[in-house]
Amino acid sequence: MATSVRASADGSPPPARPVPAPAPAPPGTPGTPAGHSWRSRLYRLDLKATPYAYIAPFFVCFAAFGLFPLIYTGWLSFHQVELGGTAQWRGFDNYTRLWDSEFFWNALRNTFSLGVISTVPQLLMALGLAHLLNYKLRARGFFRVAVLAPYATSIAAASLVFVQLFNPDYGMVNQLLGHFGVHHIQWEADKWPSQIAISTIVTWRWTGYNALIYLAAMQAVPGDLYEAAALDGASRWRQFLSVTIPSIRPTILFTIIVSTIGATQLFGEPMLFGGGLGVSGGSAHQYQTLSLYMYEKGWQNGALGQASAVAWVMLLILLLVGAVQLIITRVNRRKLGG
Repeated sequence: MATSVRASADGSPPPARPVPAPAPAPPGTPGTPAGHSWRSRLYRLDLKATPYAYIAPFFVCFAAFGLFPLIYTGWLSFHQVELGGTAQWRGFDNYTRLWDSEFFWNALRNTFSLGVISTVPQLLMALGLAHLLNYKLRARGFFRVAVLAPYATSIAAASLVFVQLFNPDYGMVNQLLGHFGVHHIQWEADKWPSQIAISTIVTWRWTGYNALIYLAAMQAVPGDLYEAAALDGASRWRQFLSVTIPSIRPTILFTIIVSTIGATQLFGEPMLFGGGLGVSGGSAHQYQTLSLYMYEKGWQNGALGQASAVAWVMLLILLLVGAVQLIITRVNRRKLGG
């Protein structure tokens, strides 16, 4: 106490008491270098691994239901395999049999002809519908939903209805054609009438779907282009040809490719249209597609190796279509760039 008084009397502060040093924190405590490093590593791991965890279910499902069946089908295409039997190596024998098979070439021709007579009218009608729906119409929302209704309809229901419409004895189509002097068309027995009937089902189902795709592309076209064309005196038809079509050319190319892929895989409509003879494509295979031919080989004849070869031929055709699309896209880009 005397020391403190003397220090105060001299005007100098009293000496500070020593403060004890804090005890060291255990390793891993937040705020410490070790704890900060552990949390940083966990944060970096979460930042890098979380996106892969989100997309992992897709790749797992694709590997299980897409990649593995594709590889296994390719392996089967080089073997002779019967239902319930063991696989025997045959090399390219299944492919050479397809090359020499008239039924395969007939199915390939039918697939091509059905694709042409169903895709071309379908896309042309879709363009026209999209052009009409692009204008300000009353109840425009109702019409946009209405054109999509056929796409939402079941394939089985639509095919059964069209089977009744194209019935050669009491169908409504033959009754209407009878007023114009056309009588007794055999829509199921003859080649071209049956393919026209099947393509009508495909066109009816997919026209509205493609029309909405075109409509979305048309709405993205800048309005200034139409205003400039109108100032130059262009009619609506000229605006459609000179402004709309060039602006949505990538979308048109996309729908052509998708429709071609769908035509290559055409299965449900011809099978249901033919009834009991649907798998064979009619009594004379007049509308048997590659998908029906593959199904007949694999599940009716039990030749899984030949069916796998057909599946891989279809895959090669689709890859060829994709390559053509890529070439056309690059050519268009070069023209636009030049």
